[in-house]
Amino acid sequence: MRIEINPDIKYQPGTQRVFDYKTTLSNIENIFSDIGVTELKDITHLDRVGVPVVSATRPSAGIGAISVYSGKGATEIQAKISAIMESVERCFAEIPETNADFKDKTIDTDRIIKTYEDLKDTNAIDPETLLLPEPITPGTRLEWMSGWDLLDDCEVLVPTNAIYHPHTSGTFLFRSNTSGLASGNTIEEAIVHGLLEVIERDAISIAEYSRNVGTEIILQEDDGEVYDLKSKFESNGISVKLWLLPSITGIPVVVAALDDIKTKDPTMLVMGAGAHLSAEHAIFRALTEAAQFRLAQISGAREDVQNRSGFVVGAGYDRMKRMNKFWYEGGETTTLQEIPDLLSDTPAGSIRTIVERLRLCGAAEHVIIVDISQPWLDVPVIRAIIPTFELYTVDRERIGERARAARKERGRDAMRARRAQRGVRGRV
Repeated sequence: MRIEINPDIKYQPGTQRVFDYKTTLSNIENIFSDIGVTELKDITHLDRVGVPVVSATRPSAGIGAISVYSGKGATEIQAKISAIMESVERCFAEIPETNADFKDKTIDTDRIIKTYEDLKDTNAIDPETLLLPEPITPGTRLEWMSGWDLLDDCEVLVPTNAIYHPHTSGTFLFRSNTSGLASGNTIEEAIVHGLLEVIERDAISIAEYSRNVGTEIILQEDDGEVYDLKSKFESNGISVKLWLLPSITGIPVVVAALDDIKTKDPTMLVMGAGAHLSAEHAIFRALTEAAQFRLAQISGAREDVQNRSGFVVGAGYDRMKRMNKFWYEGGETTTLQEIPDLLSDTPAGSIRTIVERLRLCGAAEHVIIVDISQPWLDVPVIRAIIPTFELYTVDRERIGERARAARKERGRDAMRARRAQRGVRGRV
């Protein structure tokens, strides 16, 4: 089904939001019963840093999904919106027919079961481009759903394993995840968020796999809100490293790596990430997400955090720091002013910039948006999928060619450096 992008919708002045925060909250604060949310709780007070974080509880979450989500922001209202929207996304990501919150509701979904070979004369995505952990057997029957390719402006078919989470129907290709899942005030806003998350995960995956985290961003006092936010961590005894990751698109992807040097708690060695057309916005997202992860660890309510904590506590602070030392070491530096700003004043303009960057980078053959919204709730939800883009950070079994090449290049660089130190000339 074609996705129409409205070029006339504009962001609110000075923001990257279509509506102001009060309007957005008023539009969504009464939908809890529709999506199974039973509690919305401000947990900011649990952490000494004081960055607003709100948690949402959805006991009806399907088997294999987490039931506690969290949202963050500069204010409590922003954190509430973030938590509610995360809840909507997680709810709509579940397979409609088995979703406990979709009972007695009109479901809008159209799926088919075919082999890839059956669909070769159509615009069907080759499953192998989704970075499968194991090759697919020819003739395997898969469940497919329609999406829209923004790169070629045409309809495409995508395996539902790449769309729904948890994926519990049809043939298993890989562990499902939520990468590229996004909602918004409008579908245009959701598309921007979803595409940026896929680009973010790609850059983090390559950085982690190659241990090349790029360039450290040094903030200055006149950088305003992001400088103040970083200082908030540091004044509470938390070291912050901000990294501008290598990114094939040139779109700013930033990681904030935190180290609680006051408590030396291994569970507080956390990171946050953000991708945005503005480096300032990307830094803000990375810092607030890092605060969110701290509070998720402290509250202990999220199932995915509970699974991580056992290993981390057992390993201890020193070992965890050594294992992740590349996030905490020094390197080349840059400033916020040196990073190009790609902002637009409309969601359509943002989408156009992102798609053009993806086209020019040469790594994306498809840029797919699947609309998983439902007619009974006026909140657009989409899944953004860019085949071949890396996912190592969310699934260690799925590694693509660019991540492998980056690791090899990093190894060659290290060998050259060692030879240079020994005063040995030669070619690698």
